[in-house]
Amino acid sequence: MSPAMPEDPRPGQPLPVPPRPRRSGPAALLGSRSARLAETPPPRGARIAAYVLLLVLGMATALAGSFAQSLWFPGGLLLALAATVGLFYGGLRLTTTKLGAGAPLIGWFLALMVLMSPRPEGDFILASGIGPYVYLFAGAVGGVICATLPTRTMFGFGAGPGGAGRG
Repeated sequence: MSPAMPEDPRPGQPLPVPPRPRRSGPAALLGSRSARLAETPPPRGARIAAYVLLLVLGMATALAGSFAQSLWFPGGLLLALAATVGLFYGGLRLTTTKLGAGAPLIGWFLALMVLMSPRPEGDFILASGIGPYVYLFAGAVGGVICATLPTRTMFGFGAGPGGAGRG
């Protein structure tokens, strides 16, 4: 027996497993990779309805966030970013697919493109400045991070779990 291995006090019995410490803070909220991969996805119809709802919520979050970040700078910027990233992560956890984070990101981005375009009168909602630039950059980075977190592999809109080469 090697000196690094503890000697088994009960021959023929498995070694007792020490209890795992409880996670707190972000680790408890985000969960482990294995726990997220073990989540069962909702039914296909519910998942498609959630994608549409998340797309619309992404648009609404972009509209509200563009006003909040400019009205109450810097607190409004932090609030808008928290709501944006929270929506992306919530979509990921709700649908258990990467598209769950991507659908609100697409809606958020499309709404911001409309909000940044000037009107014929010359006014626009999302002006140039440090606040809007931070909102755009940090929101996009947060959306990409949420969309790349590990999830169960699904085909398209969730035809089922699988991998390459399965038939």
